[in-house]
Amino acid sequence: MKFAIISAGEGSRLSQEGVQLPKPLVQLNGVAMIDRLIHIFAQNGAEEVVVIINNEVPLTKAHLHELEKTSEVPLRVVVKTTPSSMHSFYELSRYLKDDRFCLTTVDTIFREEEFARFIEAFKAFDGDGMMAVTDYIDDEKPLYIGTDAANRITGFYDSLQPDTRYISGGIYCLSPKSIVTLEKCMAQGMSRMRNFQRQLVADGLRLKAYPFSKILDVDHADDIVKAEAFLNGQD
Repeated sequence: MKFAIISAGEGSRLSQEGVQLPKPLVQLNGVAMIDRLIHIFAQNGAEEVVVIINNEVPLTKAHLHELEKTSEVPLRVVVKTTPSSMHSFYELSRYLKDDRFCLTTVDTIFREEEFARFIEAFKAFDGDGMMAVTDYIDDEKPLYIGTDAANRITGFYDSLQPDTRYISGGIYCLSPKSIVTLEKCMAQGMSRMRNFQRQLVADGLRLKAYPFSKILDVDHADDIVKAEAFLNGQD
């Protein structure tokens, strides 16, 4: 199973708030976020980790190229500036077509033990995809997820609906069938991951929600403090 990381944003909000390092290299408890994810993926049996970074930040490029030499798991780095996360996913997709995979963004913060259970659940799941969800809302524009009694995903919404107990945690375990949907979305000029997820439902893929207690994103300087506290069990 492969793992993939979208790390192509510039982290402009962080830099505007005085954070000097580019987002992938921002440290949580002394470890760069990109390094943390790669290590967690290695611990969960990654055959390869594919990462996309933009072409604008030399420090990130240098760091990743050094990691390619020393990483505990085979690492493939794609350097390309893209206009959206979905475009970044599309650039990664050529390396993900041959097997099931897990995709997330570099600033997604979760508990390692919950992630390990999530990956094991996906490996045992015979459907087309499993999405990490949480009832903890920390997102400025949350994507609400409709589910039935068995946690099968019925829809993705921009606002609260009667069947939405959870929001998206931004961690996607998917089968190669999802790449067909992604290519359709790109051909239709879509650019948002949430529209891709809606298309997965429209195309009839079997998706299941997997609840996490909490998932955080690091978009602002004070999110770094919150993320460290969360990882240290202080939330």
